[in-house]
Amino acid sequence: MSIQTPDWVKDAVFYQIFPDRFAYSERLTKPANLESWAATPTRRGFKGGDMLGVLEHLDYLEALGVNALYFNPVFESPANHRYHTHDYFKVDPILGGNAAFTQLLEAAHKRGIRVMLDGVFNHTGRGFLQFNHILENGPQSPYLDWFTVKGFPLNAFDEKKRPNYECWWNNRELPKLRTESQQVRAFICEVAEYWLKVGIDGWRLDVPLEIKTPGFWEEFRQRVKRANPEAYILAEIWEEAQPWLQGKHFDAVMDYPFNRACLGFFGGEALNTRFKPGGFKLNRLNAKSFARQIDRMLNLYDWEVTQVQFNLLSSHDEPRFLSLVGGDKQRLRLATLFQMAFPGAPSIYYGDEIGMEGEDDPDCRRAFPWDPRWWDQELLEDFRRYTALRRNHPALRRGSYTTLFANNQTYAFARQTAEEAVVVVLNAGHKPEALTLNLKGVIPDGASLVEAWSGERLSPEQGKVALTAAPLSGSVWTIG
Repeated sequence: MSIQTPDWVKDAVFYQIFPDRFAYSERLTKPANLESWAATPTRRGFKGGDMLGVLEHLDYLEALGVNALYFNPVFESPANHRYHTHDYFKVDPILGGNAAFTQLLEAAHKRGIRVMLDGVFNHTGRGFLQFNHILENGPQSPYLDWFTVKGFPLNAFDEKKRPNYECWWNNRELPKLRTESQQVRAFICEVAEYWLKVGIDGWRLDVPLEIKTPGFWEEFRQRVKRANPEAYILAEIWEEAQPWLQGKHFDAVMDYPFNRACLGFFGGEALNTRFKPGGFKLNRLNAKSFARQIDRMLNLYDWEVTQVQFNLLSSHDEPRFLSLVGGDKQRLRLATLFQMAFPGAPSIYYGDEIGMEGEDDPDCRRAFPWDPRWWDQELLEDFRRYTALRRNHPALRRGSYTTLFANNQTYAFARQTAEEAVVVVLNAGHKPEALTLNLKGVIPDGASLVEAWSGERLSPEQGKVALTAAPLSGSVWTIG
């Protein structure tokens, strides 16, 4: 069967928003006991970010070059991260409820900005109606088969007793849905369809491999695609995922192998390898090792899938890229330039563009500082340049990919369509690197290369061009 993925994702630049921490609006009434916006985040505290706050900063996001938003969970929940869902049909009141979300969705769509929500369908919170029904009614609850209960009364709150029901990683706060139940499966699909009809453009699926019921994700895909054939189905899978990207389950995965490869190469000697994001060891890479990993990634999946992979440098589940590379913003710049020029959909984690740092959760979920005095304005401007580069050159979104050079800490590649070619040279080392690129078949005979920002011109001889890559530098060359 031919694999089809949403066409719009190939042109997307995502921005990941942790709703409690991005922005809040004075137009919404909030509970009184909120943490200070600027205070160090805690596991249980709320800052009070909301949907209208995001709406009020759409100008900022549009200027950044963003045309798609990925929200961490927004539904009613007792947790600041909202992975403990109480009601899948209600946006949390602290976020402004359904009305505020609908306003944001409509405003975003008017600007051509897509919106993807986080679907937490493996487990719920203890306040989820059907679980609470069992808490109240015990073995007489009609919803008994929605969960796997091993005894009564439920040990849902007594920390001295082991939970006597299935829950995610033995966390009693997260009772695991029993997807063998037809009612549960129908409910989850109904939730997915409901929000697609409201107008969202896709689902990011939390821990989907925890759901092992045969046929579940096939049915989910059929129902989603029936509701909106262009809906994006993105799975949180931290490793290679070939069996799941064959056109029957998901469109793409959050590409953590891409994330780890970029940390390894662009982080270089600055990379802090004591951290193990997602339990994976980080390894420093030279250009040849990096090239091997890139070539493997580009050959793992059908090209239709590769073009919509979700390419991230930071996320809510790991220390920020900048913190992992010792605060070296030039390394973040190089990684972001590569990210914007690589096949797939790049994702900016909120605040990376202004130099936000943060180590393990909850530190990586700090509140966005809206006072520009806290921003690295030069870094922000570079992020804007990199997203503009991707927007202005279709080859960087849909072109073929060819590695041209990999030695020491310098890596070069080309993206090509029938109409244009773009060559990118990246030196992640502390020494200049002299290199010769063979451009036969990349640019037309007699054509020259012009650097995107400096205007420097290079004229190949017999299809080859020589240049020197300065330390910790990136250059982008187009046909002049």
